[in-house]
Amino acid sequence: MFTPFGFFLLLAFAAAYITFRMEYRHREAAGIIQSFAGPARVVHPVIWGLLGFAAGAKLVYWWLHRSLFIGTPQDFIFSTRGNWIAGLVAGLVVWFIARRQSPASGGREPMHPYQLMDYLLLYCGLFGFGGAILFATLEGHFTDGRLFNGLNYYGALIAGALTYLYINKRYGIRPAIAADIGSPGMMLAYAVGRMGCHVAGDGDWGIINDQPRPAWLPQWLWASYYPHNSVHQGIYIPGCTGSHCTILQAPVFPTPLYEAIICFCLFLLLWRLRRSIKKPGILFAYFAILNGAERFFIEFIRINPRYHIGYWKLSQAQLLALGWLFTGLIVLLLSARKTGIRN
Repeated sequence: MFTPFGFFLLLAFAAAYITFRMEYRHREAAGIIQSFAGPARVVHPVIWGLLGFAAGAKLVYWWLHRSLFIGTPQDFIFSTRGNWIAGLVAGLVVWFIARRQSPASGGREPMHPYQLMDYLLLYCGLFGFGGAILFATLEGHFTDGRLFNGLNYYGALIAGALTYLYINKRYGIRPAIAADIGSPGMMLAYAVGRMGCHVAGDGDWGIINDQPRPAWLPQWLWASYYPHNSVHQGIYIPGCTGSHCTILQAPVFPTPLYEAIICFCLFLLLWRLRRSIKKPGILFAYFAILNGAERFFIEFIRINPRYHIGYWKLSQAQLLALGWLFTGLIVLLLSARKTGIRN
């Protein structure tokens, strides 16, 4: 079964891919970045083989057991269940095809920066996914002792961003310019991903909101019971026969929806500013400040665990958001200082 969250996750990757590619083209046309001698084989066939192994093992196992309820999709994906023979066959086939279609000489040929997108999508996705699991696992270990505790946005952002900057620097694109290129796309991808969290009801909702609704505000924007949520929270829905048959007992703030709307508006702002800002690093600084501030304040009406920091009780996301916000401010201050020195 293809879940709403999975659909929006794919949309988020597609949105990032398109906006990143457009920005690479724009920066190259403006003379900010140039084409380079790139590898004739950007993604090693072994990587494709491993991906083929995972896909074959999971898909064949699912097909053979499709009449049984395996559990939620994420439980199945992150488990060790799979048809290993099918995985080995699929992995070898994909590896052989990738090896035949890629020059074995490892030579180099002229490449435009936007042609790195397939390479970036694969490796940033893999390392970002690992970062999301790592940060969520650490938070789960210190809160409820669970080894796997979902996915963490900032873990994915940090790991994926470091991978992205490393690959760009390897091909001659300065980190400040690479960060500017990626800022609008990351904001858009986050907005789309949060919409997926809202539609799926994956537990990222807010605290209980039992306050009277303002007459001018629609109910769906004020509070939600998240019927048929994917984390099975709440009470059973009478007459429901599907695998997601629960609804929350009390209405909560639909914080994923708030974030989706806010971050989409922030994406439009960054997209508008990208042509007028000439100095490298400034667009990224705005992204870091806006994204950090948005996440810091939305956390006050979310249900994440809190940690005592002096007189404050902050969530892990708020601590990381503050770091993100201060990073943006430091970049702006350093940029202003350099400008002042030149003057």
